[in-house]
Amino acid sequence: MLNMHSILYAGGVILEILILAVLIYLITLFLRGTRSAPILFGLVTVIITLYALALLLRLEVVEWLLNRMVAAAALGVVIIFQPELRRVFAEIGSTQSRLRNTSRERQQRITTIIDSVVFLASHRVGALIAVERDIGMRGIAETGTPIRAPLTQQLLTTFFFPDTPLHDGGVLIKGGMILAAGCIFPLTDDPDFARSLGTRHRAAVGLSEETDAIVLVVSEESGAISLAFKGRLVRGLNRQRLERHLRTHLVRNPPRSENRLGGRFQSMADEAKEESQAATQASITEPEASES
Repeated sequence: MLNMHSILYAGGVILEILILAVLIYLITLFLRGTRSAPILFGLVTVIITLYALALLLRLEVVEWLLNRMVAAAALGVVIIFQPELRRVFAEIGSTQSRLRNTSRERQQRITTIIDSVVFLASHRVGALIAVERDIGMRGIAETGTPIRAPLTQQLLTTFFFPDTPLHDGGVLIKGGMILAAGCIFPLTDDPDFARSLGTRHRAAVGLSEETDAIVLVVSEESGAISLAFKGRLVRGLNRQRLERHLRTHLVRNPPRSENRLGGRFQSMADEAKEESQAATQASITEPEASES
């Protein structure tokens, strides 16, 4: 009886360790690649160091304060990760279902977008295009001029040519429709954002921080193509890489495992790894000049 009790106790301890290990692993995957991760890791390091010193040196007052900082720490996490949490809750609360059309129609849309972006890049015409996914952008659309016209290359490229009334703003695309043009996107407030990049890139990252939209940018100075998604910016895309990104986010149906917690965290980790590699490659190239 004693042996059975010991086995059950040991099994419970092992199960607790496994659960905690999985939770820590998932949290690490979620935080990896986010701009607030270094801040949180720094706070955790300081708290652990102080707690260890309090136990070793018998600093009772410090230990008492640390034990009662749980609520304050939770509030601090909410404040630090406010952009990430806002995007997550927006995804959870979104009641819109992604438009499910045939593969041919979805591929045609992507081809139209790619042809438009490549055309604008070849002519050094600056552009800012957002493709809506699950989170609605009605508020953003209201800052521009309603269009509600079928998506075509001729119409999409026309908005961005110089001296046209709507060329300074962004264009919103939903499904096979152009919703609005001349829209104002929120700018990112990331202090680590590259200063060599201009307002279009800041607006692209800012919108991707608040929504799950795919935002494309064409640099007016260099003609370089960039893509922003969930607060991350991939620069220097060619046609093949751009098509691969758009296929991943707009055409392919995510596997069922991605609907589960572990699959979603692993997908975010893979995205962070890919964007980190792209950023490393971009850092060795000549920085783009600032654009208006």
